[in-house]
Amino acid sequence: MRKIGLVGGISWVSTIDYYRFINEGVNERLGGLNFAECLIYSLNFGDVQNKTWEGSFDLLLAACESLKRSGVEAIVLCANTAHLFADQLQEKIALPIIHIGTETAKAINATGIKMVALLGTVFTMEKEFYIKKLEDNGLNVLVPSKKETRDYIQFTLKEELGRGLILAETRAQYIKMINDLIADGAEGIILGCTEIPMLISQADFDVPVFDTTKIHCKAIVDFILS
Repeated sequence: MRKIGLVGGISWVSTIDYYRFINEGVNERLGGLNFAECLIYSLNFGDVQNKTWEGSFDLLLAACESLKRSGVEAIVLCANTAHLFADQLQEKIALPIIHIGTETAKAINATGIKMVALLGTVFTMEKEFYIKKLEDNGLNVLVPSKKETRDYIQFTLKEELGRGLILAETRAQYIKMINDLIADGAEGIILGCTEIPMLISQADFDVPVFDTTKIHCKAIVDFILS
């Protein structure tokens, strides 16, 4: 079994899901009392917010370097937005980073879908780092066209879901936003923030829904057992 390092705390509520899904995945394949050998470096999300995501490279690098010194063989960034720096971090630490965007693209391509809608933080929806990974793998990507809609998603991720708050009115708004994207041609939906699956799931839609947390964790389990 290969040892992995998880950079978590961004936010802590989704890091719990990573820990659970990875261990469940390993145990499902190996049985008995077998679980993943892993280390978690849990950042203070308040520090990330104070520095802003664009200013948080040093925080993420310090976490990765600490995990590397502990003997891990690969790094997992437990947030879609943290992949803003995935390529630079991988180059600096000389360890593989299991990229959530690449693994999500593989899962989507396996279905034959080409047009997908992406919901995530403002950085994930507006910056090139994530969408380009998807496009480089042959996908066409839609995001909510209105800035106010993208800002609303950002607000709910930061002030509600990132704190573990699940509100019925927010869920209803997300369902409406996604149905609008389906009407615009989306054949599938990427839940591109690790907190969004706390709010909505495949059961809410007729088109395929891609839970990036679960997709990422499956790839992590594959690495651990390779």
